[in-house]
Amino acid sequence: MTNESENPTPNNTEMPAGENDPVLEFPSAEEIDQIAGEAAAPETPVNEVDQLKQQLAEAEKRVLIAHADLDNFRRRNLRETQDQIKYAPGKLMTEILEVIDNLGRAVEAYEKDKNGDGLNDGVKMVATQIGTMLEKHGCKKIEAVGQPYDPNLHQALQMQPSAEHEANTVMMDLRSGFQLHERVLRPSQVFVSTGAPQE
Repeated sequence: MTNESENPTPNNTEMPAGENDPVLEFPSAEEIDQIAGEAAAPETPVNEVDQLKQQLAEAEKRVLIAHADLDNFRRRNLRETQDQIKYAPGKLMTEILEVIDNLGRAVEAYEKDKNGDGLNDGVKMVATQIGTMLEKHGCKKIEAVGQPYDPNLHQALQMQPSAEHEANTVMMDLRSGFQLHERVLRPSQVFVSTGAPQE
């Protein structure tokens, strides 16, 4: 017969944990609240998705309208620029018509009295009017005679001695030159002095 004293280990005695036994880790209270909040978060409602789609469509529409407005602005600006270039001479042409009218009056005066000075006076008046009109539009005559020869303003046709003008000075203007503001439209055709003639 076996004696109970030979098996001294009672049933309610806790056994020591072994090294290979699993260790259970429980989440903290904060982690539990976070998990519960994510689980309770509702999905994006359908009406909110529709609202975002509508906003996107409106934004695309505004972009298309902006592109159309920009294209219309460019076309309008180009058309206005072309019109300005096309009709820029309009004022000058109007003043030229007035000069032509005065020239016609001079011819009529000559036809009525061929021995009178009407034509001569009329032509002088027209020439003066043309000069004034050109100056008003920034076109002025290039001063040549008595001025130092400048190849940028003068075209030398001939060089000859002159007792009245120093060497390298314009002594005669055969065809007047003109410049528009600072730009030369055509140079003056001139004779240039080589200085006093040698005796």
